[in-house]
Amino acid sequence: MSWRWGFVAFCALGIGQAARAEDASAARDHTVSEVVVTASTVDMLGKAATASQGIVTKQELEQRPVFRVGQLLETIPGLVVTVHSGEGKANQYLLRGFNLDHGTDLATFVGGMPVNERTHAHGQGYTDLNFLIPELASGVRFTKGPYYASEGDFSSVGSNHMGLVRELPTRVTASAGTVGDQRLFAGTTLAVGNAAHLIVAGETAHLDGPWDHPDNLRKVNLAARLVQGDTANGLAVTALYYHGLWSATTDQPQRAIQQGLIGRFGTLDPSDGGKAERFSLSAELARDDVGPGRLEAAAYAIRNELELFNDFTHFLDDPAHGDQHAQNDRRLTLGGEASYRLPTELAGLPTELLFGVQGRYDRLYVDARHAEQRQTLEMLVADRVREWNVSAYGEATVRLADHARAIVGLRADRFHAADTNLTGGVSGSEGDGVVQPKASLVLGPWANTELYVSAGRGYHSNDIRAGVISDVGGVTRPPFLVQSKGYEVGVRSNAIPHLQAAATLFEMSFDSELTYNADVGQTEAGRPGRRRGLELSAQYRPYRWIELNANVALSRARYTDGDPAGAHIEDAPSFVGSAGVLVDNLGPWFGALEVRDLGSHALIPDNSVRSAGYREVNLNLGYKLSPKVRVQVDVFNVFNSRQDAADYLYTDRLRGEPAEGVEDLHVHPLEPRSARVAVTATF
Repeated sequence: MSWRWGFVAFCALGIGQAARAEDASAARDHTVSEVVVTASTVDMLGKAATASQGIVTKQELEQRPVFRVGQLLETIPGLVVTVHSGEGKANQYLLRGFNLDHGTDLATFVGGMPVNERTHAHGQGYTDLNFLIPELASGVRFTKGPYYASEGDFSSVGSNHMGLVRELPTRVTASAGTVGDQRLFAGTTLAVGNAAHLIVAGETAHLDGPWDHPDNLRKVNLAARLVQGDTANGLAVTALYYHGLWSATTDQPQRAIQQGLIGRFGTLDPSDGGKAERFSLSAELARDDVGPGRLEAAAYAIRNELELFNDFTHFLDDPAHGDQHAQNDRRLTLGGEASYRLPTELAGLPTELLFGVQGRYDRLYVDARHAEQRQTLEMLVADRVREWNVSAYGEATVRLADHARAIVGLRADRFHAADTNLTGGVSGSEGDGVVQPKASLVLGPWANTELYVSAGRGYHSNDIRAGVISDVGGVTRPPFLVQSKGYEVGVRSNAIPHLQAAATLFEMSFDSELTYNADVGQTEAGRPGRRRGLELSAQYRPYRWIELNANVALSRARYTDGDPAGAHIEDAPSFVGSAGVLVDNLGPWFGALEVRDLGSHALIPDNSVRSAGYREVNLNLGYKLSPKVRVQVDVFNVFNSRQDAADYLYTDRLRGEPAEGVEDLHVHPLEPRSARVAVTATF
């Protein structure tokens, strides 16, 4: 661990020394340097409620070396995006010492639409971003912790809202890589009358990966976006379509690799994989001339279908046919929200009031089947579910003095769901509600520095199929809505010219942790837990063409119920670090270098088995052949690390092993070093 502390110190010292040198030079010249807004983030001083919220610009999204589209979210400091089973599935997300699996407790929105899926066949809060065309992303607004009245289900650990562009130059991009990856993108903007324009775009992509049995991912995305006006006063209506097919190499038992049954990139069941389809229609409206305030509204309709085939335990349950699980999820999601922001005065103090309502309805069919080679052998369980919620919130930002403001919020959520089991199991319905107070105090700015103190309550919903089961046979019924609470103290400073820096101490606890159960390939409600940690973030831009950035997150994750099985929360990394260099407008050159480190962590509660985590270096280098043509080379895993992107400890059985199976480490390796070349032409 000592070298990681050295990494922290090196990042802090290097950026600090460079900044002090720049500051000293300015002092000698008797000039005052301006604070430069970096390429990667928007300056939040005087605007933020906490030290840990922020906005990532489109420029950084474009510059980062990204192997998969979900990694656009790694622009959020301290967030790691990885995979354990095929490129077509939702990614794995880790933040603040939480393994968020496929998206639980990280609320994700694209163009005003929620991406997290409730009561999902594979995992609560399932967040699949494969439908997003990267060129359409306009930036990311993110929060951490349960301190924001406008953020609801799944947002306790963090939330992110990815915007979509309001104009797209006519552009074509073609790329090809060394692991069987090819992609073609094309998009343009067309005039529609005098006051509106239509963005149309599409991509087709293929990826094999390094696997002995190729992923053979085939993906198509189409988008049409009608835009009128601007972000202050405008309307945007967006239609998106996605279709994907793939094979998958899941995490494999380590002993199978050691015994030579499969190679490091092999699989015991080449028929694993899946298919997905998504269609959405959404609208976003903004008006700053509705009375004395500003109105924002959004509405959406989303149709999602997903079928997954995963064989995690092999021959543990069925020694003849194997244990492949087929999971089917089909759903319609309807919803919307509206908010009104009103500048006013309270007790003679300048105040901004925010009121909002949100609603969502999900109608879905989910099942789990026993399969072999993707052929159904037995239906295990099937359910039809209807789930809805309505929410209302209010928030007041009061300027107490020139150097102090308070943000106080209250949010109320009401949920109801009905589950009809189609295979003879338990059916039923349940309702629940939560009220969550939230507050922050901001002191400053003094010398371009602000201090923040925050506290709040949040929640996440559980899979309703578990919720309708009564307490029988000693099994505790999990709550429908699991409450959380958080505390945070932070500082944000632009005191050193060209440097933005932030530090945050936080504590976060849940009444019930969601953990991964490999036997059924799903998350399930578990024991109560708590995280305490420290986050450090800095971006330094000494010249207009270069930015240095570093982010470090340290956390301690423990169960709080005193169970003798152990207190360590599984798959909760105690260290996440990243550092990078972004270069743009250096003549015709541009590029980026990124170092990422996911620290070691316990794999079982007694901490007797641990994962080593992984470290990876990615880079890209680009050259503008002309104002309209550029070429870019991405290199992933530059030093060819042979560590694992994901690992778990659970029991499975290979042919010839005892009937009770063998507890073993199951690993999904990092992709080896690979390269990708892309050429972009703008017309």
